[in-house]
Amino acid sequence: MEDLKRNLTQELLQDINVKIMDTLSWSLPVHTVMAEYKTVMRTKMDILMKMMLITFKKEQIASIEEIGAILLVEPLFIEDLVSKMQSAHLIEKKKDFFMLTNEGIQQLESGIFSHEPEKDSKKMVYSPCHESFLKENNNSATYIEEKIYRYSKEFADWNVVSIKEDVLLNALRLRGAEATEENSQVVITEIITVSQIQRDLVPCIELRLYNEVEDVFYVRVWNTMLGHWDETVEAVLNEKELKTWREKYIKENTLTNKTPSPKK
Repeated sequence: MEDLKRNLTQELLQDINVKIMDTLSWSLPVHTVMAEYKTVMRTKMDILMKMMLITFKKEQIASIEEIGAILLVEPLFIEDLVSKMQSAHLIEKKKDFFMLTNEGIQQLESGIFSHEPEKDSKKMVYSPCHESFLKENNNSATYIEEKIYRYSKEFADWNVVSIKEDVLLNALRLRGAEATEENSQVVITEIITVSQIQRDLVPCIELRLYNEVEDVFYVRVWNTMLGHWDETVEAVLNEKELKTWREKYIKENTLTNKTPSPKK
């Protein structure tokens, strides 16, 4: 942690007009959640499947052997495709004959085969402060700062059900839940459940700065989970505390001989 503080300090002090007024460490509360969802793979319908669906639509076919004879295809291949189409609810048997379902008619017309849905799940970290999911950096800190972010009470009553669906879907997509290739596409079709697993703490380093030339205070916050400066938290602190910092450091005589303007 001390090495990180030292590196951040060196980076900020490259600007000779900048003075570091304070360095603080605290932890930002976040929540690890588990999202369970369904995906469907969509592929271009192959010729044999299309021919079988057309045949089922036009003719009364009672057996795999019968359609195999009509299409001059080995029953083994037919049996495999029939099983897939039944699982995907494209066809069903009514009165001993294979019939197309409404889904089968739609997919035949589109030429796109939607495979049987599959279940999957992902663990992700949600930050109520950011109102979004955080993408964990490979070099995330393993240490813990016991002091908690001073405005954490503002989202203490956060509940997992408050996560917006579009935010959740976007987070899953960014983590590879959907995929597009030349002849196939995997898409999320349903969010099954979203549950909270645990509450976690993300160490952050806060550096309060003063630019002597511009006579302004501002803050930089390093988020160790993100692995970069956290502009969201910085905006909150700048909005809430700028006037307080100016009063504090003038009173403590920690500024240079320049007299800051009381307006800022």
